[in-house]
Amino acid sequence: MVAIKKFVRTNERINVPQVRVIGPDNNTLGVMSVQRAMEIANQSDLDLVEVAPAANPPVCRIIEFTKFKYDLEKKEREAKKHQKQGRLKEIRLKPHIDEHDFDTKVKQAITFLKNKDKVRVNLFFRGRQMEHLDLGRQVLDKFITHTQVEGQVEKAPAMEGRIMSFVISPK
Repeated sequence: MVAIKKFVRTNERINVPQVRVIGPDNNTLGVMSVQRAMEIANQSDLDLVEVAPAANPPVCRIIEFTKFKYDLEKKEREAKKHQKQGRLKEIRLKPHIDEHDFDTKVKQAITFLKNKDKVRVNLFFRGRQMEHLDLGRQVLDKFITHTQVEGQVEKAPAMEGRIMSFVISPK
């Protein structure tokens, strides 16, 4: 469950002389003293919750505090759901890749970059291919030149075991 980031004052913790009160059925009850608002909330077996402390006078709502907390968390989850994360997509190559396959991988990388995703390009070496790292380097350099219109190299090509990889980020 998501924790509430800001502290919300309720009931006796509200320490201002007057507040604007919204009732349990979302109708405005008007500006009144905190004591009067607390009496109304207690009659309904609900809590007095400060929803807009920056307003003048502060706005309080008569509502069950657990329901208010749940609604806040629900809004946070919904906002988080609509945020677009910059994802990292991965493309795998081999040193002896055919021209048409290479073009397909380049097109795939360009579509990822247009969608504002980063792309990690991994070039895998198997067996005796490790003796010809220069061939792999040529393939990666060719890949970089084909994608430089849409993206820029964020992490230069480097060897990690049997894999030579680099990262391209969108411009």
